Amino acid sequence: MKKFDLKNLLFQALILSHYALAQSQIIYKNSIFYITSPFKQFFLSFLVGIFIFLAIDRLFPVPLQIEYSTLIVAKNNKVIHAFLTKDQKWRLRTELHEITPMLKKAILFKEDKWFYYHIGINPIAIIRAGFYNLWTGKRTSGASTITMQVARLLEPKPRTYWNKIVEMFRALQLEYHLSKEEILQLYLNLVPYGGNIEGVKSASLFFLGKMPKQLSLAQITTLAIVPNRPTSLRLGKDNFAIIQARNQWLKIFAQNRLFDNISIENALKEDLPAKRRAAPQEIPHLAYRLRRQFPEKLVIPTYINPDVQDRISQMARNYLQRIKNKQIYNISVLVVNNKSRAVEGYLGSADFYDKDHEGEVDGILAVRSPGSTLKSFLYAVAFDQGLLTPKTQIADVPTELKGFQPENFYKNFNGNVSIEKALIASLNIPAVKTLENLGVQTLIEKLKKAHFKQIAKDEKKLGLSMILGGCGATLEELTNLYVSFAQKGFFQPLKYVRDSTKKNEKIALISPAAAFAITDILSKATRPDLPNNLDNIKNKTKIAWKTGTSYGKRDAWSIGYNTEYTVGVWVGNFKGGGEEEIVGAEVATPLLFEILNGISSQNSSEWFTAPPTLRVRWVCAETGLVPNTFCQDQIIDVFQPLVSNTQLCQHLREVKVSLDEKTSYCLSCLPHGSYQTKLYPNISPELAAFYEVQGKKYLKIPPHNPKCPRISQEEAPIITSPSADKEYIIDRYNPPEILLSCKTRPEVKQVYWYLNDTFYQSASPSQGVFFKPQAGELKISCTDDRGNSSSLVVKILNE
Repeated sequence: MKKFDLKNLLFQALILSHYALAQSQIIYKNSIFYITSPFKQFFLSFLVGIFIFLAIDRLFPVPLQIEYSTLIVAKNNKVIHAFLTKDQKWRLRTELHEITPMLKKAILFKEDKWFYYHIGINPIAIIRAGFYNLWTGKRTSGASTITMQVARLLEPKPRTYWNKIVEMFRALQLEYHLSKEEILQLYLNLVPYGGNIEGVKSASLFFLGKMPKQLSLAQITTLAIVPNRPTSLRLGKDNFAIIQARNQWLKIFAQNRLFDNISIENALKEDLPAKRRAAPQEIPHLAYRLRRQFPEKLVIPTYINPDVQDRISQMARNYLQRIKNKQIYNISVLVVNNKSRAVEGYLGSADFYDKDHEGEVDGILAVRSPGSTLKSFLYAVAFDQGLLTPKTQIADVPTELKGFQPENFYKNFNGNVSIEKALIASLNIPAVKTLENLGVQTLIEKLKKAHFKQIAKDEKKLGLSMILGGCGATLEELTNLYVSFAQKGFFQPLKYVRDSTKKNEKIALISPAAAFAITDILSKATRPDLPNNLDNIKNKTKIAWKTGTSYGKRDAWSIGYNTEYTVGVWVGNFKGGGEEEIVGAEVATPLLFEILNGISSQNSSEWFTAPPTLRVRWVCAETGLVPNTFCQDQIIDVFQPLVSNTQLCQHLREVKVSLDEKTSYCLSCLPHGSYQTKLYPNISPELAAFYEVQGKKYLKIPPHNPKCPRISQEEAPIITSPSADKEYIIDRYNPPEILLSCKTRPEVKQVYWYLNDTFYQSASPSQGVFFKPQAGELKISCTDDRGNSSSLVVKILNE
């Protein structure tokens, strides 16, 4: 028997009726049938009936706007989060491809054998049901087709004869507008299973823990019989009764040869471990984020790796318990697969339901101070600009740059250090100097290409302090930045949702050479910020990582990577309070190492390889520059041909001095014959000033010839305020500020003030500097940019 299609049937009937009324005859197989008046009236009535149906259909359309629950699925298509509909139903949409032949066959046999051969109403079933109901005097047989059941499920109403007529009309509408497959799909999506669970997919997931495609014949039969007896057959409560009813239907299936005997026998033996399961509520932060981002998607397929997600969740929760005694309550973790750039692990906070500590905040998207985490990228960009190489020496001494006086984390100074050491030790002063040489805007433009949104928004307000955390960034942005190091300097947005149509172009942020050079530094085995628990970690993998701590110790960062994964860890308090223990190396790095070693399958021998654009050369250990003839101490460094600086080292300079080496000369005062040429350290004025204060011995150029006609003997700065060897009486509760001032030679451009041998401030010689004193003996030192220094001691007394 041919399957009915109501829309085509009506269309053909309309054509036939119109032709019959217009021509008064029908030609069929070369025979002419004349239409008499009664038949014309019939066709006319039929036409009127069709137009009335279409008019009512247009005025009262069938309500097909059904809200379904949104599902978030993992990489393996496991449901990891589900959302209730607005009417608080678990109504999961079963897609056509999820309706297996076995499921379709069982449902149609039980509910509507003639589904494909009627137009929504089965007249024979209606006559049969009416006869039995009249014979018995009560309703013992129903006549509802699957289409009629769908109409009733769309508009639930009391069971009256009038509502049954409305239901039939709605069934005709459904058949007119939808295909048979779509109607069957609607039925499977709306059929109730008790409580707030609707649809085969919902029942399959919440009672059996499976998706429809994974159901056995016994489970399909179970789901087919429950909706007809919702009060006596309750899944999870009446499992024994359900098995008996199921087996009766399985035997009916066998009698009608619906399935093969082996399948039936196996189904009869199968147990029913049905129970009400909790709705999947994993990755809540990402789930809510994706639902906001894709409001029209019912199933959002992610790249989340359930094994990775479970591990980082468990590790973070356990770690949080260990650090709560330090008044730290929040942790965020992001795991990215380097090769695919897919997010495989997402932990917005360790405990979403911790309302006392704002656990609902998504720490991966929260804009925070990045601390020192941008330094790696800064040095990589500077390396590409030819400004430095890993062995380039830079002065880590008291500095003032455009009114900004950076300090290192531990308030110390190290003198000359290599860029490599500066990055490993996360020194602030070398980073600020490098940024000044590079240019703030250059770094900002690079970060904008890496989609740093807050930095792009604030770019006009940012200055040198941004490299120390004086800007805003998210864990997502920072983690993806470090993925670029693992991907030879190329940037792409992170992938959250599996979408084969969307392709993101790669952007070259830094060169492969710069990426490898920085990676090599960050993966050094000897570092001051190695976690204390490293010896307890099994299956150690090689890791390159960088830490960061924000001002006020509010944010602790640690971002690390190997060839397989990049992991970003943030530790702190969402409420914003600072704690002394919130330091990246101390509270974030231990968790980073635990996670990377726990999820990575990388062998200890697997690591990145140097690109051909990165070469090796000898450099002078004193400056990191190409060796000069006098450079005795040489070390190996990496560089980029045609990019890196090729300047010859000038750490020594020739000076003409007297034979006893007590006087130096210039060309204006050079004596005839009685002098010698000797090499002396060629250090910067700021480094010379630092050495003077620290009392560090170095070979100084002898004083210049006092009889030189061009200049007179150099003099140390004279401190004019405060006065030496005097006592100052102050109010202990409101001490006044004391002026620091000095007199220097005209050629001096900068002076450096120290209080008790601790750097306080740099200034021009004519600039007054103020400080608030404390009671006690105070040593005040002033060093100029030529290395000359003077000191005095004053006593501060309280009233």
